[in-house]
Amino acid sequence: MRILTGKLRGRVIEMPKGIRPTQNKVRKAVFDILGDVTELSFLELYAGSGAVALEAVSRGVSRAAMVEQDRFSVAALNSNIGKLGVSAVVSVYPLGAEEAIKRMSRKGEKFDVIFLDPPYIKAANSPSPAKKTLQTIAAYDILAPSGFIIVQHHKKDNLPDAPGELILWKRSRYGDTALSFYTFASRRSHPSACQ
Repeated sequence: MRILTGKLRGRVIEMPKGIRPTQNKVRKAVFDILGDVTELSFLELYAGSGAVALEAVSRGVSRAAMVEQDRFSVAALNSNIGKLGVSAVVSVYPLGAEEAIKRMSRKGEKFDVIFLDPPYIKAANSPSPAKKTLQTIAAYDILAPSGFIIVQHHKKDNLPDAPGELILWKRSRYGDTALSFYTFASRRSHPSACQ
């Protein structure tokens, strides 16, 4: 997999085995919808290879954090960061998403953009990691006031329209994959990342 655009365009990203990487068309769609992310802060939960956060770094975010608990994926993340020479702006948290969110909240950390791509649901009765993590983010104060949460999930995974103080702003589908964009309900301006 390669970085699509920005200062790292064309650079190769190491992919750990056993993960479902975010497809190029979905990565492109995320940033086409967000617009200019220059100087924003970016958090990727369930980071895997870190492809989405590294794309954000390539596009000029001021800092990026990646959360991943699988040790093989963490090794790939650290390798990618080293090869791309972006360690000054990227942090890796080798934790589960729920623990990382709570820890970041206690430290007062906030992010302008939070992207999560948890494992897809396996069966209709299985609890949805996407829904659970979204609700945890809504319960803890890690999203900047003008920020966005983007959830990549299976199209059959019915996420809530209004978790906590958040509202669903946009949902797009790409085959079996869906992207759901959330922002604060109190926000009335057009949800562009650069506003």
